[in-house]
Amino acid sequence: MGDQPVIGLSNVTVVRGGLRALDCIDVDFRSGTATALVGPNGSGKTTLLEVLAGLRAPTTGLIVGERPSVALVAQRHAGTWMPLTVGEVLRMARFRSTLLPRRLGPSDHAAVDAAAGRLGVRTLLDRPLDRLSFGQRQRVLVAQALAREADLLLLDEPITGLDLISQERILSVIGQEREAGRIVVLSTHHLDEARHCDQVLVLDGRLVAAGTPDEVLTPDVLRQAYGERVLDDHARGLVLVDDHGHGHEYV
Repeated sequence: MGDQPVIGLSNVTVVRGGLRALDCIDVDFRSGTATALVGPNGSGKTTLLEVLAGLRAPTTGLIVGERPSVALVAQRHAGTWMPLTVGEVLRMARFRSTLLPRRLGPSDHAAVDAAAGRLGVRTLLDRPLDRLSFGQRQRVLVAQALAREADLLLLDEPITGLDLISQERILSVIGQEREAGRIVVLSTHHLDEARHCDQVLVLDGRLVAAGTPDEVLTPDVLRQAYGERVLDDHARGLVLVDDHGHGHEYV
């Protein structure tokens, strides 16, 4: 799976509400790699994930390469949740192209059990999803995505606002999925999360820069997207003051 791009965006532009959410994006995503999408709120990170997931068609441009199977973990906000148990949520991942229930086979149950174990939610299977903490819910939703055993795993800010244990579980899984030969694409406001990826795309509606973390996570590049919200503190390293109203600092 190694050297050839599995899926790519060729000159992709997306117009939303009369404005360009993405402008002329050219990028490849290769098997066995993780790509981080970095940029301020409104920079097109979620839109790019939606294009890769097939939820939003490009206004112009093409998606090239063979379409892989996809699992998406979208951003979740406070609100009303369906009255489902964790076990039911995980089993839904095995319904494939339809949400209609079907009889699950041994391989389905094995996939669900393995995903629950990897995210540490086996003890929660009988608990209602809406009774869980935010961190527990996020781990369940990532486990649901893993249970699909998809070729392309898309994660929209998967660790934002989570406790340290949940962050470490999810970051570990991202590395494992990459090592298993899958494509992982995630959006993030955390520079240390991006540094663990093979490729980083810095977005601001357009593609500001693409490359390895060392190549693009620099003050000069980040300021092209974030402006003066990037601080270069010699004692602590880069500090990114993002749109969530707090700073993330990393060496």
